[in-house]
Amino acid sequence: MAGWNNDTAAGPLGAGTVTLVEGSSFSISQANGDILPELPHGVFHQDTRIVSRWTLTINNQAIEPLVAETTEPYRAVFSGRVPRPDGYADSPLLVERQREVGAGILEQVTIHNYSLEPVTCVIRLEVGADFADLFEVKEARIQRQWDETRQPHGDSLTIKSVWQDLSKTVIITAQGAHAGPDALTYDVLIPAKEQWSRRFHAVPVADGESPAAPFAHQGEASPHDVRQREWVEKIPVVQMGSRSIERTLRRSYEDLGALRIEDPEHPERVVVAAGAPWFMTLFGRDSLWASEMALPVDPSLALGTLQTLAERQGTVVDPISEEEPGKILHEVRLGVSSGLSLGGKSAYYGSVDATPLFVNVLGAVSRWGFAKETIAALLPHADRALEWIRDYGDKDGDGFVEYARLNDQGLLNQGWKDSWDGVTFADGRIPEAPIALCEVQAYVYSAYMSRAWMAYDAGDRGLATDLEERAARLKQRFNEQFWLPDKGYFALALDRDKHAVDACTSNMGQCLWYGIVDDDKVPTVVERLMSPEMFSGWGVRTLASDMGAYNPASYHNGSVWPHDNAVIVAGLMRYGFVHEAQRIATALLEAADYSDGRLPELFCGFDRRKYLQPVPYPTACSPQAWASTTPIFLMTSLLRYDVYVSLGGLWLDPVLPDSFGELHISNAPTGAGPVTIDAVVTNASVRGLPEGLVFHRGSRPWMTELMEQSHLDQEK
Repeated sequence: MAGWNNDTAAGPLGAGTVTLVEGSSFSISQANGDILPELPHGVFHQDTRIVSRWTLTINNQAIEPLVAETTEPYRAVFSGRVPRPDGYADSPLLVERQREVGAGILEQVTIHNYSLEPVTCVIRLEVGADFADLFEVKEARIQRQWDETRQPHGDSLTIKSVWQDLSKTVIITAQGAHAGPDALTYDVLIPAKEQWSRRFHAVPVADGESPAAPFAHQGEASPHDVRQREWVEKIPVVQMGSRSIERTLRRSYEDLGALRIEDPEHPERVVVAAGAPWFMTLFGRDSLWASEMALPVDPSLALGTLQTLAERQGTVVDPISEEEPGKILHEVRLGVSSGLSLGGKSAYYGSVDATPLFVNVLGAVSRWGFAKETIAALLPHADRALEWIRDYGDKDGDGFVEYARLNDQGLLNQGWKDSWDGVTFADGRIPEAPIALCEVQAYVYSAYMSRAWMAYDAGDRGLATDLEERAARLKQRFNEQFWLPDKGYFALALDRDKHAVDACTSNMGQCLWYGIVDDDKVPTVVERLMSPEMFSGWGVRTLASDMGAYNPASYHNGSVWPHDNAVIVAGLMRYGFVHEAQRIATALLEAADYSDGRLPELFCGFDRRKYLQPVPYPTACSPQAWASTTPIFLMTSLLRYDVYVSLGGLWLDPVLPDSFGELHISNAPTGAGPVTIDAVVTNASVRGLPEGLVFHRGSRPWMTELMEQSHLDQEK
């Protein structure tokens, strides 16, 4: 999930870093709460660092950290103490910093004096705002030199900066402080056994106006609390026999709620940002996948994501941004200046898979009971996406969709493994583009089938038949040209010369979910995925350990990605490999226990027998959208839970491991109304079914099965 103008993962944040997120805003700080400009720290709003320094000292001493706890995705409490100048270990001065991030930052600082004597304290908050672009910070390449002015007035400091024709302002206020050009200070005497407390906040100013009361509390609740509470009231409530899994699912819900961002042009539409800290924006692939995984929690997220991407669908050929007619974007940014984004545009289209995934997700969303006219309005965009697949995705006409970047600033690799070395031969060599990835062909196959069924459902049998035939041809060619019979697995890709890129990777596991794999090859693929070279004990590795490019601490060449494993689990369930699906799901949920119930973007691929816990990947995003939705998708797969409102069905056929205990889900959306689900091991019941919806014990028919049934109906 790299940014569009580099081929590497995000820069390191450092040990003990605390990340808070709310919508498209986020903050990164040290464990004591300080924000340092020389590190990739800051408070970010609309992709701009509005606070680059936020350091608190007491009597010229930095705070020694004791504990930092994130109480909400957007709120944290930092506790520390003031080191004694005489060198003694224990200090009578303890400091608590309660922080909330939104359109700016709000912090309440409380100093406790546990001494039997009063203590004089000089409290100093040094502040800075460099208004650096997010990419400048992430890649440690601050380029712009702003013309800065600082205006202290009473207890506030206004920092205004100008660069070319851009002007940005932030106002920092410290309740009752003395404001100077560099800091806000207090000189106080804290009585024995007493405490002192004040609030600080920094708010950006846009077009001469600061955001409307971003931290105005209603009693004890801030606007962010209200937003989160409304989200919680809307979504399902989960109770489980396994308290650790229940905690993980609830954490997933909380993080998904915090990762929701609004389309600035359509505030009623809510989409899913890709992940914190560096990707708090709309990503085509990430947002589509995450929102589809979250369908059983809130189907409107997927609809909002589709509508927002449809409005930004490609219309012209632009080699700089890699836009093409019908193509779905890779990434959009809210506040990137023209000098720092590709071609002066805020959107970059260098993704080979977002376009077929758009069609797939539309097919999934169409099952969840939205108004027919709402889905119909998106069908022309799906058709334009299929036209892109035909006219631009398959430029050489061989039937496979390939990618090759259109300029040397774009992403070298444009599938989900988008690091520069994410695609290799078995011996470690890097293939030449154009590259046709195996899982992309699976996405395209599924896009054909999804659109074919929607066409058939609307009475357009001619289009349905045409797309079904295209899908059948693709499936046949795929199983002929990507299969490596001597190795017993599918090639990762075909290169420029149509040679098989023969590395053994997790990508073929994703092909299972979409149904492109011939039945006779599935057992061999599953055996390879679960082999010691692929399965680490915590999950399936991105690359087998016997491959030339294998590195367990790499981004894409031997690491374990939770979302990737969730898709593999869904594929295993599709073909009836229940034991293997349970094994992977259990391992991932156990891994979440080591990070407070939150699965990170990825972790290292070391064998579970070597280390007692998953080894963190240093620059992994957390929270991250498709990692946050992974536990939800794992449970959905093991429950075999799905809804198809127009077919009048809710399907459920659980295979939960005994260790999960009883599962109770209330307020579960179905599109026709909420229901209550109870499940334990292989038993399930549904209460409160809306009129017109029938509970089916079994798996929802796949698109291939629905099309086969439609042909049988026609023949009768």
